[in-house]
Order: sequence, then structure tokens, then C-alpha cells
Amino acid sequence: MQATKRFSLKTLGAVALAASLLAACGSTPPTQFYTLAMPAEGAASARSASQGPQAFIEVMPVAVPERLARPQLVVRSDATRLDVLEQDRWSSPFNNELRDALSAGVAARLGAIDVSRGARPADQPSYRINVELRDFDAARNGRVQASFGWTITRSDDRSSAACRLTVVERVAGGSNADVVAATQRAVGQAVQAIADNVRALQARQGGQCAS
Repeated sequence: MQATKRFSLKTLGAVALAASLLAACGSTPPTQFYTLAMPAEGAASARSASQGPQAFIEVMPVAVPERLARPQLVVRSDATRLDVLEQDRWSSPFNNELRDALSAGVAARLGAIDVSRGARPADQPSYRINVELRDFDAARNGRVQASFGWTITRSDDRSSAACRLTVVERVAGGSNADVVAATQRAVGQAVQAIADNVRALQARQGGQCAS
């Protein structure tokens, strides 16, 4: 009888532990994934507005501050603290997400083909684009501020442009989705500036630029 009682107590303890673990798991909010990619309708509109001959671009891996080279969103919570959000993530590490958004956006605006992972026609120039995100700061109910620097080099005559751009976008609310939307707009400004620089090199109007 005593043995049965001890067994019952152990069984009840195990059941209680399992129930508490299940409750803890159930209370964890699901992970949210975000992208910097331009909405399809925006890309289509930009593509329809593209002008000039077919272009080939090579968007290289983007350099970002070390604190941002991760899939988690990083937002400022006060003057001295940054929060790394485990449950709110980019669809890939931020540097990869940024490279893909820049590549897709510039290609759409120019009607261009990104040959970074393939071969370009031997008789056509390509435009190698190296981008660095020099600084980035985001706060809910605040703003997104991003500082970009980039170089673009034309393959056939080695003409180039070296440019920089700092953009500020207001974050409309207190959600992480609002931070992502402001970040998309900031990246969109960089995309437009880079596309304009490529057009200038296509017209052989290269050189230094600063914004």
C-alpha cells in the first residue's frame, strides 16, 4: 500500500511538471517574420517607369554594423539600450535581407538583371555595386535613421561613382511592424539613389556624388 502511494505521488509530480512545461510553451508568442522586399505592386510600377537599354548589375554582399548582422530585429528602447527581439525576425539575417532588397529594387527601377550569382554577356557592361550600411538606428514611436555608402563601377571602362546617403523616416506607431515599414521606406530611398547613379554611368556621366 505504501509503495502504491509513493508511486502515485511520483506520477502526480510528473504530470504536474509536464503540465507546467506545456503551459509555458503555450504562453510563448509565435515568432513574427518580416521582409524588406518591395511590395509587388511597387516593383511593377517602378519597372514600368524604367528607361534606357538593358542593364546588368552585380550587387555584392552588404556590410552592416556587427550588432545588426543577425536575423532578430534590433530596436532602441532608450538613450543607452538596444533590444534584440527574439520573437520578431527578418526572414534572413539583416545583411542578407538588405542585399536582396537593394538588388531587387535597383533591378526593378532599371529593368536590369542581377548577375551577381551568374554570368553576364561578354559584350555587355555590368555595374558592380558595393554597399555599406554605416549606421542604423530604429525606435518605436520614433524614427529610423540609416546612413548608406556605396561605390558603383562600370566593367568596360572602369568609370565609377562613390556616394553616400543619410535618410530619416518617421515610425508611425509603437509596433515592430511600424519599424519595419519605416525601414522599408529608408531602403527605398537608397534604392532610388543607387539606380540614379547607375543611369548616370550608363550615360557616361560618372564621378563622385554625395547626399
